[in-house]
Amino acid sequence: MNPPLDITHIPPRIAPCEHIAGTEKFALKALQIQEQHLRGDGSSLVDITLDLEDGAPLGQEASLRAQFVSILLSDRNKRKRIGIRVHGPTSPHFERDLEEIVSKTASALAYVTIPKVTSVREVAWAAGLITHFTKKLGIDRFIPLHLLIETPEALTSVNDLAAHPAVETLDFGLMDFISHLGGAIPSSAMKSPEQFTHPLLARVKNEIALAALSHNKIPNHNVTVDVRNPSQAHQDAWKARHEFGFLRMWSIHPDQIQHIIRGMTPTADELQEAQEILKAGEAAQWGPIEHKGRLHDRASYRYYWGIVSQAR
Repeated sequence: MNPPLDITHIPPRIAPCEHIAGTEKFALKALQIQEQHLRGDGSSLVDITLDLEDGAPLGQEASLRAQFVSILLSDRNKRKRIGIRVHGPTSPHFERDLEEIVSKTASALAYVTIPKVTSVREVAWAAGLITHFTKKLGIDRFIPLHLLIETPEALTSVNDLAAHPAVETLDFGLMDFISHLGGAIPSSAMKSPEQFTHPLLARVKNEIALAALSHNKIPNHNVTVDVRNPSQAHQDAWKARHEFGFLRMWSIHPDQIQHIIRGMTPTADELQEAQEILKAGEAAQWGPIEHKGRLHDRASYRYYWGIVSQAR
C-alpha cells in the first residue's frame, strides 16, 4: 500500500520513550531494559540518554564523561540508540562535554541533547562543534540535536529552533521552565493534573508541540515526577499524545517505561480502524468512501496513514 498522499508529513521514526540515566549503574540497567522493548525489526522502543547535566552528581564531570564514553563504545550498546545530554551552552563544561564525547564516540552516538537553549545561534554553534569533532575522526555522519525548551527565551524562538536542520526533537523541561518564572506558577503545576490544566503551561505545551510538528520534528514531553505510581506515567503519556500532540516522552524510572510506550503509541483498535479505512480507500482508488457511517477521503487518509506509520 502506497497512498498518493503527497503532503503527508511523517515525523522521524524514533523511540516513543526516552529514558534518562545519570550514573553508570543506572545506564547499565537501562541497557538491559532497552533489550526488553523491541520492535519486530529489532530496533528498540526505548532510547537511553546519558545525563551529564541536572541528573548527574556535581564535581564528577570528567570521570562521568569517561564512564559514558566507555558505555557508548561497549558491546552493550547493541542498538546504537544512546544519546548524551551535555551541559547547557552557557556552562564552562559545554564545549568539553562535546569534545570528549563526540570526538570519541561519533560512530556510536545517536543524538546530543542540549539543555537550556535560548537561541538559534546556540544551536548553530553546537551543530558546528559537533561537525568539527566528527570530521576530525574522518566520519561523515550527521548527529541530530534534541533541544530542551526550559526558558521563556527559548519559547519566543521555538519556531526558529524547530526549523533548524540539525534539530530532531523539541523537549519540554517543565520543572526548569516553572523555576525560571520566579514563583509565578505554583510548584503543584510540576505534576499532574495541574501540569496540563494550568493555562500558561497548556499554552507552552501547545506552542512546543505545534512548532515541532509543523517542521516535521518530534515533540518530546516532560517527565512524570510521581515515581511511586508508575501508572501515572501512562495517564500523562496518553494525555500528552491525544490532547497536546506529543509523540515521545521522558522516563526517569524503569517502572515508567512500559506505561509511557503504551500511552505514546497507537492502540490495537486505532491501528485496526486505520488499516480498514486505508484498505477501503485503496479499493476505491483513493476516492471517497463510507466507513461505519462516516465519510472519508484523502484528507482523512492522510491522518490514518500517520497512525499506521506510528504503529510501525
